[in-house]
Amino acid sequence: MAEPLLQVRRLSKRFPVAHTVFGRPTSWLSAVDEVDLDVEAGQTMALVGESGCGKSTLARLILRLIPASAGSVRFGELDVLQARGAALRQLRHEAQIVFQDPFGSLVPRMKVRSIVAEGMAHLGLDSRRRRERVAELLELVQLTPDVANRFPHEFSGGQRQRIAIARALAVNPRLIIADEPVSALDVSVQSQILNLLHDLQTQLSLTYLFISHDMSVVRHVADHVAVMYLGRIVELGTAGEVFDNPLHPYTQALLSSVPTLSRRGGRERIVLGGDVPNAIDPPQACRFAGRCPRVIERCRVELPLLEPAEHGRHPLACFNYAALPEVPDADRADRVPRN
Repeated sequence: MAEPLLQVRRLSKRFPVAHTVFGRPTSWLSAVDEVDLDVEAGQTMALVGESGCGKSTLARLILRLIPASAGSVRFGELDVLQARGAALRQLRHEAQIVFQDPFGSLVPRMKVRSIVAEGMAHLGLDSRRRRERVAELLELVQLTPDVANRFPHEFSGGQRQRIAIARALAVNPRLIIADEPVSALDVSVQSQILNLLHDLQTQLSLTYLFISHDMSVVRHVADHVAVMYLGRIVELGTAGEVFDNPLHPYTQALLSSVPTLSRRGGRERIVLGGDVPNAIDPPQACRFAGRCPRVIERCRVELPLLEPAEHGRHPLACFNYAALPEVPDADRADRVPRN
């Protein structure tokens, strides 16, 4: 069996939040805590969870945009956290990110041509070939080449995100991390961008790490799903396993909140009580215990590890899991219509 394109092992990130008068850290915020994750080449791994759970921090750790506190990241044959010089530059070519805000991520004083071509400086292209490449990329994201002479403020949100995608593709990456790429867009535009990402993945053999808090979006794009809660992965499986047979009570609560057009309403809504623990001083036991409807005493004193459930079921971190009744096929969301 081939090795995954991306392998994350025990990856952690702590941020100092208080210091002594001499500058020594005395308190830490645990944003990502011992995360394990594999992403197969050509697949879409979705990372889901509430805002603030550590999804975007994990993305930046994987790309070496911020330093890790512990753990390892392998991208193909490259040890990402130890890469220097030419190896690190190669990573910047092969792994790119598309940010949530399509306006804030584009330099407002730069024309589209310069924005898209900025990453091509190390590709050895002359000015004529660079202009041709910009035109090719704009057509690839379904924009006309004449937009190259315009500024970001002249475009709609969906068009700006297409420009951001073209910029990410300019250096021929193998991996694209899409960090909430449609959450800032109108609902009417979201499906267009999702369809574009799907088509580009097919054409260019791209691998995606797709970050979102919107389970209805994730269902339509993901091959595999990792559910994150307060810095840790609590459930991991194929999209079918996670959506059709969720085992962790947090995953079940997330899925129960997804709106449905069915008269029968899909699964019964699960309303969680309690508060999310403070990430500055997280519990040493299960971090979901204070909100969990199936909490047992073991949950309050021991940390559950991510491991396969009984009877060959997909991995999760829970001591008292239970499968919910399956939703009839008629109540399940259809795939996003392709343009």
